Amino acid sequence: MDKSKRAAVIAGNWKMNKSRAEAKELIDELKPLVKDAKCGVIVCVPYLDIETVAGAAKGSNIKVGAQNCHWADKGAFTGEIPAAMLRDAGAEYTIIGHSERRQYFGETDETVNKRVRAALDGGLKVILCCGELKEEREENITEEIVGKQLKIALAGVTADELKDIIVAYEPVWAIGTGLTATDEQANEVCAFIRGLIAKLYGKAAADALTVQYGGSMNPKNVEGLLSMEHVDGGLIGGASLKAPDFAALVAAASK
Repeated sequence: MDKSKRAAVIAGNWKMNKSRAEAKELIDELKPLVKDAKCGVIVCVPYLDIETVAGAAKGSNIKVGAQNCHWADKGAFTGEIPAAMLRDAGAEYTIIGHSERRQYFGETDETVNKRVRAALDGGLKVILCCGELKEEREENITEEIVGKQLKIALAGVTADELKDIIVAYEPVWAIGTGLTATDEQANEVCAFIRGLIAKLYGKAAADALTVQYGGSMNPKNVEGLLSMEHVDGGLIGGASLKAPDFAALVAAASK
């Protein structure tokens, strides 16, 4: 991390976990553990938990996010949620382009771009996910895949709007598998992302961009990952569901 240039951020992705009562309990436990954090702290929760979590987190340094955002502001899109409704419920951020959305729900680079555009237009900040499959890494085309995902996702996004975007590099082969990219592998791709942003938006924008690592970051490996120059925090899955584990990652990013 280089905190002199950009913010470090630890964001939890609760995925499809926690009832409203459980969500409130977790936030209540987490608040005193992270109150002195010197990094950004975000929890991205299921739609039905947003209002509860926003209420429980009110007055604290914990920011609340959703896990997706639709590209339309209203209409015949059964099961989808627009930016305005997310904001009304208390969300400030939204994850877009997570590999599970791509894998299980048909998300494409083009629909990711439409969702990014809608989220920004609707006043939400975005955690934009990108990452390669195991076979793509083995074929040595990680940079081509990640570069294509980002170029399409950011189409039409201005340098000023980029200030409301965090990029999360999540190698798909390391999500929920227990596998983790080595510190050097994570740094290499995060550095590539920053270099691509520099080409698209200029060095100042690239230096200011927070680039997270997402892929089984946990209390055991966090120190090494965050020691890397271009890894500015993490998008956390399983470890975000236990307050002590998540707080340990926040503490590491606060150093």
